[in-house]
Amino acid sequence: MAPGFEVLIIGTGLAGLTLALHVAERKEVCLVTKRELLDGASSSAQGGIAAVLADEDSVDSHIHDTLVAGAGLCDENVTRYVVEQGRYCVRWLIAQGVPFTRDPFNDSGYHLTTEGGHSRRRVIHAADATGRAVQDTLEAKVRAHPNIKLLEHHNAIDLITGAKLGLADNRCYGCFLLDIRSGRVRAVAAQHTVLATGGAGKVYLYTTNPDTSTGDGIAMGWRAGCRVANMEFIQFHPTSLYHAHSKPFLISEAVRGEGGVLKLPDGTRFMPLHDPRAELAPRDIVARAIDFVIKKHGLDCVHLDITHRSANFIKEHFPNIYIHCMEVGIDITRQPIPVVPAAHYTCGGLMTDLSGRTDVPNLYATGETAFTGLHGANRLASNSLLECLVFGMAAAKDILAQSAPPAPGLAEWDESRVTDADEEIVIAHNWDELRRFMWDYVGIVRTNKRLARAMHRIRLLQEEIQEYYANFRVTNDLLELRNLVAAAGLIVRSALLRRESRGLHFSRDYPDTLADARNTVLVP
Repeated sequence: MAPGFEVLIIGTGLAGLTLALHVAERKEVCLVTKRELLDGASSSAQGGIAAVLADEDSVDSHIHDTLVAGAGLCDENVTRYVVEQGRYCVRWLIAQGVPFTRDPFNDSGYHLTTEGGHSRRRVIHAADATGRAVQDTLEAKVRAHPNIKLLEHHNAIDLITGAKLGLADNRCYGCFLLDIRSGRVRAVAAQHTVLATGGAGKVYLYTTNPDTSTGDGIAMGWRAGCRVANMEFIQFHPTSLYHAHSKPFLISEAVRGEGGVLKLPDGTRFMPLHDPRAELAPRDIVARAIDFVIKKHGLDCVHLDITHRSANFIKEHFPNIYIHCMEVGIDITRQPIPVVPAAHYTCGGLMTDLSGRTDVPNLYATGETAFTGLHGANRLASNSLLECLVFGMAAAKDILAQSAPPAPGLAEWDESRVTDADEEIVIAHNWDELRRFMWDYVGIVRTNKRLARAMHRIRLLQEEIQEYYANFRVTNDLLELRNLVAAAGLIVRSALLRRESRGLHFSRDYPDTLADARNTVLVP
């Protein structure tokens, strides 16, 4: 008989940990992560959390900035709901012990920075490692909680639904999990299952995302019958470190917020020619401008220069960026930082309501896995951690109000008709091919011809991967590739359906923005 829990949470970013801590006071929780507890994208978030904390700021101002950045596609009701919860969420984190950077001269008591698209200083942060500070604090509480069972090094294979059990309903009853270290597959039953697995940044060749961001929750939810929305809107962070001896490393939006300027290698500033807000324009505009000048001038990168600020200021506000750049020989107090855009955030995902519920009963999605309607066609900087907090709490409240029946007995995983893989090089080759053609054909600037080429290759890969999946024992690499190809297919299908340019989706075939703003909704 499969082990059973009241709540199964797949993913341990800020959304997953927030939800776990809120429901664990009354319910038994199983928390699942592919690697270690803090290996997700939340830990690497540098900027901070956008919330109305200062007297000169207002909820309406934050809402306005979010709607402008979202290019007409934000749900105004959802946006107001999230923004109004911001102060409470930040206070909850402070009560947990998160060491946000203080400022005795600010009426909030904390240092608030600004980022692209914000009209006020409202981003509370812990130096330039906010995500790590938040996650470290919550990790300690999760590990100490008697009602939370943590399964590290376990990857979710697929959700167990009524349809798969031959039942009349299509409720979610749990999930099959792969123990990555032993290779054993187990069925885990749950009254409520939550997908909080993050985004799909690893579908691209260059990304600021951790290696775990392989679209797992989005792909599993789609296969289980959930609608998916707005997957064409992939946010490319404008400034990722470009260096031969460093993996893509995010150079925080806050560097530009605190005065950093973008320059060509000859020292010429170019952003004022592309937008009156210059370096503080929303990320899609800055990323397209960098992409344009790189291609126009045949460059490998552009330079982000903050050397006009004092060395002490730079080291105090950006200690982790300073240390990382010094490790590869760049002293950012005296030298500009070489940067290029990189895939950063998945604005679309599984459609949910204000309680995080998906189309499948007893199945929730939260964080970057979900499409809530907050981000529209472009996420406003530092709204992502806020969304994780708000919807993690909302889903917890809804789960605590439910009385779902115990899950039925679940059959164990059947491996009687599969064998060990004969050539795993196939997985590595397909992974590399996928990420390269997605970068080339479905990147910052798109055309119908490029998208059609990508879709053709995705279909071929899907057939090959499904044949592989059906005949060989599952491995972590195979599961991640299977999910990445599914996510890539959703991105390209959504992009082909949007016959305009809006926010993060720019098409040379449809350069204009339509008067009627509509979400792209895909139905399984």
